[in-house]
Amino acid sequence: MTTIVTNKEELPMRVLVACEYSGKVREAFRALGHDAWSCDLLPADDGSEFHYQGSVLDILEDGWDLMIGHPPCTYLSNAGARHLYPKGVLNQDRLALGMDAKEFFMTLYNAPIDKICLENPIPSKVYGLPQYTQTVQPYEFGHPTSKKTCLWLKNLEPLQPTNIVDKVESTKIPGNWFNKGGKDRWKKRSETFQGIADAMAQQWG
Repeated sequence: MTTIVTNKEELPMRVLVACEYSGKVREAFRALGHDAWSCDLLPADDGSEFHYQGSVLDILEDGWDLMIGHPPCTYLSNAGARHLYPKGVLNQDRLALGMDAKEFFMTLYNAPIDKICLENPIPSKVYGLPQYTQTVQPYEFGHPTSKKTCLWLKNLEPLQPTNIVDKVESTKIPGNWFNKGGKDRWKKRSETFQGIADAMAQQWG
């Protein structure tokens, strides 16, 4: 097991941001003085030294006070549920991948950490995930676009909107990173909106 050790007397809260490579949530907490680390199989986009590249399971029991997790949603999302029954026949391979994704989700959900937030799109009922606590939208946090996201919270108050703006269809926002095409579109769309990252740090930090 890999252990990340820091001096807990120097920083008020140890924060693990699981499955994050952008560093947005990590840096929002670090800006407020917290000992925040991101973790992902991919390297950190910003090259930060406060990023563990590898499985979050390696460091899950390293004494964190708060974990914000972004488990992969490809097979759990309700948007992909149609692929389970192509031509009316259950796709056993995809079902198995979905069950593996659920197992990982539940491992994070049941982690030995006092405060936990997991985020994902609306999940397919097939996998029977726990009921989410709330949903948030980017336009509630200063970003004029819609991307409904569910939050599963443990020992955390629901996230409160900080800057409600008019919603604009993302296709009409020139140069919007959220709508940018290309081979990295999946990666861009999985990033946390800065306004939401800042709200998490300000309200939970």
